[in-house]
Amino acid sequence: MSDFSEELIRSMAGDDLGEGTHVPSDTGMCLPWLQKHIQSVVTGGREEKDFAQTTNACLSHIQEALLQHQWQRAAEYMHSYLQVLEDSDSCKRQAAPEIIWKLGSEILYYHPKSSVATFNTFADRMKNIGVMNYLKISLQHALYLLHHGMLDDANRNLSQAETWRYGEKSSSQEVLINLIQAYKGLLQYYAWSKKKMELSQLDEDDYAYNTASQNMLNQSWKTSINFYALIQIPGVWDPFVKSYIDMLEFYGDQDGAREVLTNYAYDKKFPSNPNAHVYLYNFLKREKAPREKLISVLKILYQIVPSHKLMLEFHRLLRKSDKEEHHRLGLEVLFGVLDFAGCTKNITAWKYLANYLKQTLMGNHLEWVQEEWNPRKNWWSSFHFSYFWAKNDWKEDKALACEKALVAGILLGKGCRYFRYISKQGHPVLKKKIKRMKKIVKKCSIVNPGL
Repeated sequence: MSDFSEELIRSMAGDDLGEGTHVPSDTGMCLPWLQKHIQSVVTGGREEKDFAQTTNACLSHIQEALLQHQWQRAAEYMHSYLQVLEDSDSCKRQAAPEIIWKLGSEILYYHPKSSVATFNTFADRMKNIGVMNYLKISLQHALYLLHHGMLDDANRNLSQAETWRYGEKSSSQEVLINLIQAYKGLLQYYAWSKKKMELSQLDEDDYAYNTASQNMLNQSWKTSINFYALIQIPGVWDPFVKSYIDMLEFYGDQDGAREVLTNYAYDKKFPSNPNAHVYLYNFLKREKAPREKLISVLKILYQIVPSHKLMLEFHRLLRKSDKEEHHRLGLEVLFGVLDFAGCTKNITAWKYLANYLKQTLMGNHLEWVQEEWNPRKNWWSSFHFSYFWAKNDWKEDKALACEKALVAGILLGKGCRYFRYISKQGHPVLKKKIKRMKKIVKKCSIVNPGL
């Protein structure tokens, strides 16, 4: 255990460890905080260095140090916490390797004196100590290497893990192996993408083009198998699905790509995932699918994420539809987008709403507007149309302020503070626009129609 401990970060020379009696570690480290805790463990008036309480104290202090980003302090406590590997409680002893890995990898990832070599050594030791966690540690180790741009090392790590077996293959092991193979597939996809770019610069009649094309095909076949195996398992597999679809489309397998994306979006075994519907929509859009099909996909996305950036595109599709129910939904979508704080400055959304309110009211659909406005009347006034926001919006974005003022005037009448403030501003460029805004409010306001 002392050899393993030495792989963790040692105490930095000159650190101020405070005063008091120190508890020595195997590496010559002093732990004053641990000493204070041990001195406080008293039973029947006697001091006891109780093993379980000591390791629990270390764990608590490590967690506290991590929360406070005190990486050196956390590393020092880890030296003492390693004794949990010798705990007489078999349950704690079996759980210890995973806990040590999670804590130790977090410390080494952020510690200012850590290095890739140190992390690699720690990961390799933990794979041998926590044999049941071998696959999980291997995968996380590979992700660490990828983060540092060490693609070849990550690929070797994943290849070793791919062939590893321990005992009978469990369902959890099978998922991890599929995930490891899929991440290996991502690395292969990266190499394939680079070759695809190189291929685009070659002449199709050139011998080099045919050779490169065949190499790509061979590589894509192996990669596709890894991706396909993973996405059969219910889960959120966005980067793998996107890569797989890119390869299928490149080789002209539109039917295969459509099937994969449809299953990913609609299969009830998979968790609800907005991106699945986004990928399907973008694919159908590239295929120039009928408007009705595009609307049906975005309608589900709207139910999941009403503020998604595609909602304005959804509104445009609904507006172009021949169905009245779609026109009504188009109004609902705009109100839904502007319910969210992150969209309050979206000038396009306000412009669409201002124009659509005018169009809807002139089309004698006052009840549509009232149905959307009545539940919002009490909170949109302060959320969007307060005096504070009028001053702030005019200062920051006058075009936005004018669009919002028009909406405010239509919904709250010309007595609305927001509308009054904006309509009284003298601005040479926007003078005509403000004048036109006043006329529209006078004609279309739902508060005092006709005034």
